[in-house]
This record gives sequence, C-alpha cells and structure tokens, in this order.
Amino acid sequence: MDNFLGGIGKIFIIIGIIFIILGAFFVVGGRIPWLGKLPGDIYIKKEGVQIYIPITTSIIISLILTLLFRLLR
Repeated sequence: MDNFLGGIGKIFIIIGIIFIILGAFFVVGGRIPWLGKLPGDIYIKKEGVQIYIPITTSIIISLILTLLFRLLR
C-alpha cells in the first residue's frame, strides 16, 4: 500500500510541475516576440477567415518538453 501511495504522490508532483511550466508559458509567452511567428508557421487571412497553424513553434516546444522530461526521468 505504501508503494502505491508513493507512486500516486510522484504522479501528483509531476502533474504539478507540468501545470507550473504551462502557467509560466502562458504568463511569459505573450512577451516573447518571435513565439508563434517563426518561419514555417502558417498564417492564412482571407475575407472573414483567419487560419493559424504554428508548425515550427509546435516542433520547438515539443523538443524542449522532450528534453526536459528526459532530464527529469
């Protein structure tokens, strides 16, 4: 039973760290001028329609999170 509760405790700590990182990203994300405007991000604007697909930004964020999780593991 102690091992089970210890495992749940670790999961809650990891989830908490993820929420802290996401919160910091939302607070600081608007202040980073290049975030979301990288080459490879697709932005289409036509009459009454705007489509934004952040391909490059998503790849960079994915790489950063992958490295972070690998280091924490």
